[in-house]
Amino acid sequence: MRGLAPDGGLYVPEAWPQIQPAAPNESYVDVATRILGAFAGDSLSAEDVRGLCERAYSTFSHHSVTPLSQSGPNTFVMELHHGPTLAFKDVAMQFIGQLYDLILTRRGERMSVVCATSGDTGGAAAAAFAGATSVDLYILHPHERVSPVQRLFMTTTGAPNIHNLAVDGDFDDCQALIKAMFADQSFSQEVRLSGVNSINWARIAAQAVYYATTQAAIGPDRPIRFIVPSGNMGDAFAGYVAARCGLLAGFELVCAVNENKTLATLLEDGVMQREQAVATPSPAMDISVPSNFERLFFEVSGREGDVVRRTYEQYRQSGSAILPDSVRGPLGCTGFSSKVINNGDTLAEMRQFKSETGALICPHTAVGTAALRRLAKTDATTVILSTAHAAKFPETVLEATGDDAGLPKRCSDLQKRGEVFQRVPNDLKQIKDHIRGQMTAEA
Repeated sequence: MRGLAPDGGLYVPEAWPQIQPAAPNESYVDVATRILGAFAGDSLSAEDVRGLCERAYSTFSHHSVTPLSQSGPNTFVMELHHGPTLAFKDVAMQFIGQLYDLILTRRGERMSVVCATSGDTGGAAAAAFAGATSVDLYILHPHERVSPVQRLFMTTTGAPNIHNLAVDGDFDDCQALIKAMFADQSFSQEVRLSGVNSINWARIAAQAVYYATTQAAIGPDRPIRFIVPSGNMGDAFAGYVAARCGLLAGFELVCAVNENKTLATLLEDGVMQREQAVATPSPAMDISVPSNFERLFFEVSGREGDVVRRTYEQYRQSGSAILPDSVRGPLGCTGFSSKVINNGDTLAEMRQFKSETGALICPHTAVGTAALRRLAKTDATTVILSTAHAAKFPETVLEATGDDAGLPKRCSDLQKRGEVFQRVPNDLKQIKDHIRGQMTAEA
């Protein structure tokens, strides 16, 4: 419920629960109930967890929630865009929205939930928390650096508890503002602050479920190579979590990144280097500092928190840090690798994928399918995570393919809804004052 730890670090489980792998005949709700229940322990009853999962995944348009479609020989696309806002963030966020409302209502409490977004998280959070009786949601998105459709999913709920702030800056500025709010203990306690970015552990746990169901669908013992379009690394780390909990037959995961290649530099060279994020056709991945790498760093260091703290402190001071030798070796044995895809190749891939399959894909998915073309052949089945529906990026799809990516019927009225958002400077004091003012107005 807290999201970020009081010292600014990220939560991980004290120990990895060993969970029975998914079976082909289990429903998504069945698998999610077992996995999320294992992390919840005795803090939630099995009936509570099942009820949360049933309500969360009833909002999806496909009965399998995250179905697979074959795109080539021994190659599949995992469709993660059947939720209310057409993006993979819905899978975890719908669960979290139900979870917060259940717990806070039982406690008779209210929280201020903050969310920095590079595009899809904000819309997914808005859909999940709209109308919640115990939560005020504050979304910080970079002004004019998300697609118009992504913005509409954030700004058109009409719910009075959803507050949208368009920040003059980039995603990393929004993320830094969130971290600074949590670091101010007085403010955090005053407004009862929580966060639902991919730094929230429940997000990672919920995303581990679709790795397990995919393993069951492909075959319980068949090795899978996952290709994950990666920005903040939350989706990729969820695959690592699934492997650590015994849900996968093995673990090989390729982080497909765009021209913002900090994550690739970390994985391949062991260097943490601050770089200004650049705009690309895949804006949700325009992130210079992948927050969830901190969790992987902690694991491969042997859970030496002091090693992690020292390295991040050096990075904060100088903008650069070399990972310790004691970490670089184990990091290379985790099963993670990366491929960098440039802007031109992303657009070309969208055209080629359509030519080969007849299907339109979003630019983030295209980074993943383009990465596959650069990988050596393997006996493992390859599964590419399709993180968003093509309709969320109609301008880019039109530029790349000449086709219109129309919204599904269930979202057809999106552009007719009225938008509500406020443009704000990249200023911590003004944003904190805005949250305080909103609380005072409600009181």
